[in-house]
Formats: sequence, structure tokens, C-alpha cells
Amino acid sequence: MLRVVILVFSVFMSALVHAAPRDPGEHFFEETFGDFQEELELAREDGKQAVLIFFQMDDCPFCHRMKTTVLNQPEVQDYYRAHFRIFSVDVEGAVEITDFQGRQTTQQEFAFAQHRVRATPVFAFFNLDGELIARYTGPTRDVGEFLRLGEYVVDGHYRTQSFASFKRDRSQSAGQ
Repeated sequence: MLRVVILVFSVFMSALVHAAPRDPGEHFFEETFGDFQEELELAREDGKQAVLIFFQMDDCPFCHRMKTTVLNQPEVQDYYRAHFRIFSVDVEGAVEITDFQGRQTTQQEFAFAQHRVRATPVFAFFNLDGELIARYTGPTRDVGEFLRLGEYVVDGHYRTQSFASFKRDRSQSAGQ
């Protein structure tokens, strides 16, 4: 009997450890020297499907909520890291970067001038040629919606329908 209790307890503790939130800075976002042209090459070499840029700012409550309720979840981190190279860009940042076309700019110019980020957060997906293929502005409702956003890009649904239509189709097919 004691063995059964220990086994059940071990399985339960193992599940808790695997489901525990993890730091998104370490487990979601990737380190970069700010050369996004080089990041595209690394994404190709790593067999990724796209590059995801999280446009954010320090005082954004919605960015903070995403980091503490969605981007810190192991299932989100594992799924997104498997399919994308992921970077954070501070929309107010003066840090110099190299954009996808090899031009020198700042994070702020990259966000505002090149990608017209006017509210945060923005999740922008770029194909391996540096072209914007999907964009989502604002926080997602929950982990499930953020995972669906990833599926929307990974499976290429962005080519034929909006994310809202994709979600509606998924919820209708799940309800039948």
C-alpha cells in the first residue's frame, strides 16, 4: 500500500513540476544581438517556420499580464520555441538593431515607423524572408487562444482567413 501511495504522490508531484510556470525571459524569448537579418538565417538553419516579435513596453499592463499568465506557461513555451525564433522589442527602445533588410535602425523606429505599432502588446509573425505574415494586437484571452494563434501561423491558415474566422471555425467544429 505504501508503494502505491508513493507512486501516486510521485506522479502527482511530477505533473506539478512540469506544469509550474517558467520565466518567459529564459524559456520563451531568445537572446539576440539585435541583428534580425542574421536571426532569419538562424531560423532557417534551425528549421523554424517563422520569427515572432513581441512588441512591448515596460509600463504596459497587458504586456505584463501576457508574461505572467500566458508566456510563462511551459506548454506555450515548448510549442512556440519548437516552431519560431522569438524576440522582444521595446517600442520605446533606443537600442540600435539591424532590421530584416539589413538596415540600421532603433527598436523604436522598427516598431513605430516600420511596423506601425501604436498599442502594445503586438505579436508580429514574419516569414523566413522577413515579410510580415500575421499580426495580433493586444493580449490573448488565455493560454488556449495564444496556442491557437501559433497553430494559425504554423498550419498556414493566415494565407486564407483571418484569425477571428479561424477561431470561429475551430470553436464550431469543436462544438459539433
